[in-house]
Amino acid sequence: MKITDIEVIPVQAPGRTLAPVLVSTDEGITGVGEAGLQRRWKAIEGAVEHMKRWLIGEDPMRIDHLWQRMFRGGFYPADRLIGSAIAGIDIALWDIKGKALGAPIYQLLGGRCRDWVQCFLTPGYSPAMMAETTDCFKFMTAGLDEPSSTAAQAKWCLEQGHKFFRIGPPSDGDLFEPRVAVRRLLDNLRAAREAVGDKLELMIDAHGRLNLAEALLFCREAWDLQLYLAEDLLHSEHPDGYRQLRAHTAIPLAAGEQWANKWEFRQVIEEELVDYVRIDICIAGGLTEAKKIAAMAETHFIQTLCHNPLGPINTAAALHLDLACPNAGPQEVIYPPATMLPDVFGCAFELQGDRLTVPTAPGLGIAFNREAALRHPADMTEPPHFHCADGAFTNY
Repeated sequence: MKITDIEVIPVQAPGRTLAPVLVSTDEGITGVGEAGLQRRWKAIEGAVEHMKRWLIGEDPMRIDHLWQRMFRGGFYPADRLIGSAIAGIDIALWDIKGKALGAPIYQLLGGRCRDWVQCFLTPGYSPAMMAETTDCFKFMTAGLDEPSSTAAQAKWCLEQGHKFFRIGPPSDGDLFEPRVAVRRLLDNLRAAREAVGDKLELMIDAHGRLNLAEALLFCREAWDLQLYLAEDLLHSEHPDGYRQLRAHTAIPLAAGEQWANKWEFRQVIEEELVDYVRIDICIAGGLTEAKKIAAMAETHFIQTLCHNPLGPINTAAALHLDLACPNAGPQEVIYPPATMLPDVFGCAFELQGDRLTVPTAPGLGIAFNREAALRHPADMTEPPHFHCADGAFTNY
């Protein structure tokens, strides 16, 4: 079997731009993957165009061999852009292998470790809201700006049978003042805890917006809330900061959604600075690299918590990894699979309540409709550009 073509087909979904990658072969098997860094999809297209020049004619079954060549073949080690392009191709290669062998990908990764995958959803989700806005930030934070609305959302999640409730530090539009945001976040968390008691696990995602002093302030004030975890409190460029953070708090920590390979995860794993690694399979080199990061984490009793901000392909890849990893934690699902462009993505798995079911179809379990995808051309979208009162920019 030989690779005959690779193409990126960017599509616009409500709330998110997606960058599916299709790898075709001379035996009629086509694999589908997804590249992260989706708001820079034109750069993804360009990176894939460069790599396909030599990938065409290669054996798609030699996945790790091709991964190493893609990672090292440009002289400069792969960063988030190249890592995202590699991820899209790598996931598609695993899809091809599964289809060729007639097996779901999790079987090729070692077989199932569990019967289903526990999920956590983003509060504020509703199909109606998803249909009304393409602004992912508004979609994810709707109704979570004040303690009373946060408490109401927590009660709704509990009534729907969920086990987790995750929020982040609020902003005023694009204006983000860290210490003000920390105080408001603490007020919202206290309201949620009062509303649901210990019946929901509380989680926060700071998106790397805080410096060390601000993160320490939050952890000190949040100790009595018994958080399940605090995610990406610090800028991803500063992994050393987790040494001091770990030394001063026992709140479980998660980090890594912006890291691009196993070497960027190495320090926090080897020094046991976090309790959960936030692997983004569609940025950190695909399933080949994610499986290795998960194995590194297992040796230190650190769980995975796969980052999943994209569509059904990302969800499927995370599902297969979770099923095959003994140290998998709960899985993030922002967009339940059946709700995002069902004319484009057919899924061999479902979200039933707060659980993802086990796919039995060979490969990834995604049927991609190319003609339907072309009816949803991608837009040039931007995330919020958060800034402080003095005009200095920070992460959103």
